[in-house]
Amino acid sequence: MFNHILLQTPVPRDLPLDLPLPKEVLIVLLVFSFLLHILFVNLMVGGSILTLWSQIKGLKDKEYDTLAHEIAETITVNKSLAVVLGVAPLLSINTLYTVYFYSANALTGIFWISVIPLVTVAFLLTYAHKYSWKVLENNKSLHISIMGLSVAIFLFIPLIFLVNINLMLFPEKWNTIEGFAHALTLPNVFPRYFHFLLASLGTTGLFIFWYFGRKSYDFESHFTTLTRYEIRKKAYSLTFGASAAQFIIGPVVLLTLPTKGFSWHLIFTIGTGVIFALPAMYWIWKGITGKAEDIANNFWKVALTLGLTITFMGSGRHIYRATALAPHQKLVEAKTIAYQKEVKKATEEMKNAPAEKPSSDNAGEAIFQTKCSACHAMDVKVVGPPIKEMVSIYKNDAKGLHDWILKPGKKRPDYPQMPALGLSEQEINDVSKYILEQK
Repeated sequence: MFNHILLQTPVPRDLPLDLPLPKEVLIVLLVFSFLLHILFVNLMVGGSILTLWSQIKGLKDKEYDTLAHEIAETITVNKSLAVVLGVAPLLSINTLYTVYFYSANALTGIFWISVIPLVTVAFLLTYAHKYSWKVLENNKSLHISIMGLSVAIFLFIPLIFLVNINLMLFPEKWNTIEGFAHALTLPNVFPRYFHFLLASLGTTGLFIFWYFGRKSYDFESHFTTLTRYEIRKKAYSLTFGASAAQFIIGPVVLLTLPTKGFSWHLIFTIGTGVIFALPAMYWIWKGITGKAEDIANNFWKVALTLGLTITFMGSGRHIYRATALAPHQKLVEAKTIAYQKEVKKATEEMKNAPAEKPSSDNAGEAIFQTKCSACHAMDVKVVGPPIKEMVSIYKNDAKGLHDWILKPGKKRPDYPQMPALGLSEQEINDVSKYILEQK
């Protein structure tokens, strides 16, 4: 069955180029730069969602409108960091998995290309929302709509990325996928997407807990009825709820992934990440249900253990990718080696073949192919006019063609000036004769 699947899988030739760094270094760079990037993506997405929720709630309770304003202040910063930190993992995955990444890009077509304009629009909307807070104070529906549109775009962009990264893992599907919408139907797309959304909310909850808990943050100058403890408890509760939901969606993600990428190494790595999450959940629960003054007692332990969980999960992502693509990479490597052997054989045959001196009959053609064919074709304009047009002009004026080739110039504004070819008198006669013999 496995062999049958491989036979139906596209196997392109790869480009035999050396990696700029050792493969192991690129893998480490990919995993850890991606984790830093996704951290700020989570904060950007989660912060946008919570800003929108708080601002809607703020229509009835002014304190939540203030909370929305304070969270919105962080979005543009986290957005900028997400973009900057996204360069390294994008370059790393392009380098390590060039054939797979670009194949997925081609299959999703216009949606992949739309990422840049969508990101641009979303960023402009967040800035418009941030700096129009006072201007639109009396037009909250418009102000909320700006953030709502930004949230919608922020939610769609990661889905595009996820579909592409997911699709590159399954070359056996490339023959059947008919665009982005079709790629969405792969069974593991939406479980992975919900996994991302929960991670965004959980990470943002932890960030807000820290952000509003700083001693340097002048809480009382912003809020009058909401207390620092209430906001931190809500943020901690959000992290706890999102993390608890991950214990449900996580197994669904694994069960919907094809088994071709599974290994004991993967199971051990993910299992270790789960183990680190358990004490974090306990400490968060203890903070939520304990005394107000003790809520932050274990915060840095929570941050450390959840950070380790995320690190192991990110490593597991790469382990699955490497295991899933290994059989196909071997096929691509074999095809590339076979192709290189064919090229080497053909090159050797050409080197060893006896040189043939062009006869007077084909000397003009040889000169044309060497000196003229880059700019002239038979029927179509390339850089200069086609051969048929030359024949129509000079069919009764061989000397005129000879003189033009000897001392070319520029006659028409829609053509560039023809350069001097440096041909001998005999070569000019041969190539002129060849041109005028064409029909």
